[in-house]
Amino acid sequence: MPGVLLVEPTRLGDVRGFFSETYRRTALAEAGFDAEFVQENQSVSELIGTVRGLHFQRPPYAQDKLVRVISGRILDVAVDVRSGSPTFGKSVVAELSADNFRQLLVPAGFAHGFQTLTPGAVVLYRVTEYYRAEAEGGLLWSDPDLQIDWPIPPTRATINGRDAALPKLGAFRSPFTYEAPAKGRGFAPHGRKFE
Repeated sequence: MPGVLLVEPTRLGDVRGFFSETYRRTALAEAGFDAEFVQENQSVSELIGTVRGLHFQRPPYAQDKLVRVISGRILDVAVDVRSGSPTFGKSVVAELSADNFRQLLVPAGFAHGFQTLTPGAVVLYRVTEYYRAEAEGGLLWSDPDLQIDWPIPPTRATINGRDAALPKLGAFRSPFTYEAPAKGRGFAPHGRKFE
């Protein structure tokens, strides 16, 4: 299974601004990920400190996600929720912004969420499976057992009731099973923060 990837598209600039290929399937395939995206989603979060997540879709509707920010900044998080994984419950954290132009590829088997660091943050993400309400699942974003260093603490964050009621890691029964990656393929070390 391909791992979490930090993607940094090249920008070609001139007097008009810049041009960039924000998605190229062959480039991701060379990095170990080769799947078709079938849906693109957009969220707008008006307030600093807004949290969306930590979400996933259960198999057989599990989604890989390619996340990017087109306005503002977020702290993006992927938590390994694959039963039997040596990094179960650990996270990969990256700041994504319109300025740094980075994207995070979050594979199926990881819960995904983010916290906004600017007002009016606009996030786009492509997914490899269509949205299905009956397959929704997630983890409580503020669970101390996840050891995520959120920049804006839970007491000052904005979150909806559904996400606030998600289970903690200790009460979570994963629908995902870990499969060791093929030789030479892996994922970013857990807990690594991409600056």
